[in-house]
Amino acid sequence: MASSSYSFDIVSDYDRQELVNALDQTNREIIARYDLKDTKTTLELGAESIDVHTDSEFTLDSIHTILQQKAAKRNLSLKIFEYGKIESASGNRVRQEIKLKKGIPAEMGKQISKLIRDEFTKVQASIQGDAVRVSAKSKDELQAIIQRLKQEDYPMALQFNNYR
Repeated sequence: MASSSYSFDIVSDYDRQELVNALDQTNREIIARYDLKDTKTTLELGAESIDVHTDSEFTLDSIHTILQQKAAKRNLSLKIFEYGKIESASGNRVRQEIKLKKGIPAEMGKQISKLIRDEFTKVQASIQGDAVRVSAKSKDELQAIIQRLKQEDYPMALQFNNYR
């Protein structure tokens, strides 16, 4: 079997359970903190976003900081958060939707594939939905591609899985 090849998928995803845990910890810290406990802040996790309701933009900044700290401690990339615009809500309160980014957009998939094809000539890269499949005859080449992609600063979190 000299012609066997190895592959992996480049995806952009996050562990939803870790996100639930990070939000739970954020809520607990908000309740415990003297400066935040009376703000009647709520964080609601939806299918593809987090809705934040609180008393001011100042409080919202504090909540962002706490959420980012809790997420980072749970190995969640901060690139999964896309902060929407801050809106006025009833009772002089503010609301913000934080979209949760998942999947590699088609345009980014093309850029990643092109970078791989340009720099690693013996490798195949194909876009498969919102992921990119990379295959090569050598595991070393796949490792080199992973290291190369980690040097780039993409606007979304990248993970490498289904390595075989």
